[in-house]
Amino acid sequence: MGLETGDDGAVYQLTENVAIIQTVDFFTPIVDDPYTFGQIAAANSLSDIYAMGGEPILALNIVGFPNCLSPDILAEILKGGADKVVESGASLVGGHSVEDDEPKYGLCVTGKVHPDNILTNKGARPGDRLILTKPIGSGVLSTAIKADMLSKDEYQEAVDVMSLLNKLALEATQGVVVNACTDITGFGLLGHAVEMAKGSGVTIKLYAGKVPVIKSALHYAEMGLIPGGMYRNRDYFKNKVDVQGELSEALQDLLYDPQTSGGLLFSVPPEVVEEVMKRLSNTMPCSFAEVGEVTELGDHFIQVL
Repeated sequence: MGLETGDDGAVYQLTENVAIIQTVDFFTPIVDDPYTFGQIAAANSLSDIYAMGGEPILALNIVGFPNCLSPDILAEILKGGADKVVESGASLVGGHSVEDDEPKYGLCVTGKVHPDNILTNKGARPGDRLILTKPIGSGVLSTAIKADMLSKDEYQEAVDVMSLLNKLALEATQGVVVNACTDITGFGLLGHAVEMAKGSGVTIKLYAGKVPVIKSALHYAEMGLIPGGMYRNRDYFKNKVDVQGELSEALQDLLYDPQTSGGLLFSVPPEVVEEVMKRLSNTMPCSFAEVGEVTELGDHFIQVL
């Protein structure tokens, strides 16, 4: 697996039973607390391994850090990341740092997967149902955090969602058929759904009213606290998306909202939906939902209903 459909990681087969997954991600702080930033950045980096159906085994730190800040801040960032790697079951084995004008942190992650169990963002079939395992809205709430507008509870809920590993979500699909999977990150729900639909040669019907949203995200979207990435996503993907019926501007913005460490989007046969949803209800500490279905390819890759 390579760059053919913009998938979440590269996969290289080593033996008949073992393939490795390789991915890398890092970004600038989205919260003020360095430990929390480290946790979110690490969870985001690890997510691509889960999106490919794998188990993370090794991680390397990637760090940019200005010499005008205290090394204690860097230590807290690295501690947050290390704790999240330990939670994933992987080993943190080093990394590399450079001096930079703005802090940056993330991970290069290696995972493993049986070649028969690789998940990709292509393979969705007409009749499949779509399950989203985390609520959206982290981009809007990150913008509100920078503006110091969130209450303590709103801030904590956003942090809890972004720092949650997608490990539990992937485990909910063990032993059942998953035809396609991707994680929802910088391109937003609609952007990553477009990639899945295009790679699979299908149309995805997305039911906007069923999409889980982090509490208060819609409120701040209605106030106009929209990240720049949302506008870029909408400009790039809008010709591939058909919005039908009455849908508020704020909700449309959230569907394009770039996510940090968002959930997994599974395309599964209808007969396994009930089992996956039951498993998720037993393990997931955040909202999740069945959000759409897959149909034969029409005039657009995505229909929003």
